[in-house]
Amino acid sequence: MRFLFLLLVIPIATVAQTKNDSLLLIQKTAALYDLEFTNAEADSLIDNMNNYTQLIKGMHKNLQTNDIPYPFAFNPLPYGVLKQRMNQTVSLPIRADIRMPKNKNDLAFYSIPELAGLIRSKQITSVELTKFFIDRLKKWGDTLECVISLTEDTAMAQARRADEDIKKGKYRGLLHGIPYGLKDLFAVKGYKTTWGSTPYKDQYVDEDAYVYKRLRAAGAVLCAKLSLGALAFNNKWFGGETKNPWNLKEGSSGSSAGSAASVVAGLLPFTIGTETLGSIVSPSTRCGATGLRPTFGSISRSGAMVLCWSLDKAGPICRSAEDCAVVFNYIHGTDGKDHGSVDKNFNYDGIVDFKKLRVAYAENYFKRLTADAPERKVLEVYRSLGADIKAVDFPDSSVYPVNLIRIILNAESAAAFDELTRTNRDDLIERQDKGFWPNTFRAARLIPAVEYINANRYRYNLCKAVNDFMKDYDVVIVPSFAGRQLACSCNAHGF
Repeated sequence: MRFLFLLLVIPIATVAQTKNDSLLLIQKTAALYDLEFTNAEADSLIDNMNNYTQLIKGMHKNLQTNDIPYPFAFNPLPYGVLKQRMNQTVSLPIRADIRMPKNKNDLAFYSIPELAGLIRSKQITSVELTKFFIDRLKKWGDTLECVISLTEDTAMAQARRADEDIKKGKYRGLLHGIPYGLKDLFAVKGYKTTWGSTPYKDQYVDEDAYVYKRLRAAGAVLCAKLSLGALAFNNKWFGGETKNPWNLKEGSSGSSAGSAASVVAGLLPFTIGTETLGSIVSPSTRCGATGLRPTFGSISRSGAMVLCWSLDKAGPICRSAEDCAVVFNYIHGTDGKDHGSVDKNFNYDGIVDFKKLRVAYAENYFKRLTADAPERKVLEVYRSLGADIKAVDFPDSSVYPVNLIRIILNAESAAAFDELTRTNRDDLIERQDKGFWPNTFRAARLIPAVEYINANRYRYNLCKAVNDFMKDYDVVIVPSFAGRQLACSCNAHGF
């Protein structure tokens, strides 16, 4: 396929010595895209194709970098649908009853409200807590291969500032003085932002990512920039393969590999990851973390590496849903620098009457699991809490006949990393097999713009079907892996 690409990007007349050869080349190429052209139609195309080639060459005189925005934004809501905005006070209670554990190592697995309670009551300082987690990162980070940059100097400075503010009576909330880590595709001035891959391992970005600025304003303490699979794919990066804390013989999955592994191992109370197609869900499932893959656009991605403008999402990885709610409360919103992000309310008080919740589970996915699959325990827990769970078929093949997300993801990612491909620095990427980015970016050159647009039109039908379906339920339980739900029922529609 790369050979065909090379033929198409230079004038047809220089490739084919005869008119018949030119027509045959065009017709064979069109057949790749399920099209048929007559000799007359193919002949009419030659001048236009040569014209496009000259325009494309002109565009490539200056190669575009990853940070140049795409001026169109995906919106998961169907046209005409408005979500009611409710202004309610968010209730995030601190555990005032908490006490320091007899064994200090137990702090590694305290929740955010518990750690906040210790800091607020001055049983421990942020400096002490930060040193505790920095030591754990130093001790176990290499074992798990989950740390790219230890940000110790910044962490200690932020911790001291947090303690000084508390002495002055300036307490900022539950994240005040709490250590955390960032997936290393978020920019932080003064530190490398490596994107987990050799071509960028010495890259500095002179910008602070939106998520980092929000957490800094909340008083949180950045302790580390964490590993991710190369360019946000799986768990292998230029420094190794991030491990599953429960089984060091297997990887943590990815691409938010270090974010999930470090939380589960108690190296940090919470972390920030990203998801394009499973990069929060997958490592959280593998490692046993609680990951929040929020609705598309909930959190601005400014200052973060772009993989796919219409699919990338940022979210917290923690040890509980409550911790995820705490973190999300501080980082949701927009700074106006991300075309796809919006500012929506977040209403949360942690009080739920499960008997009143409209709960369903996707039977069409659960039936693919074995009878003893651990995912089935979720249904038992909901029932034990009083929920009446209804078996439903989640919208799938009827509105999502083929895996269109691959067309969208691959086309956008190839555009985002156009410069990498054209300079041949893609040869430095850690994996060079057919299924990894270098080949994916090259192959995506053969995705026509027309088909990319039409894939998004089919995607609209999926968004509408899911939006209509969810009107009847508050909660729909879907297993992480039992079919195409990472694409169909999770990422493609954006909810």
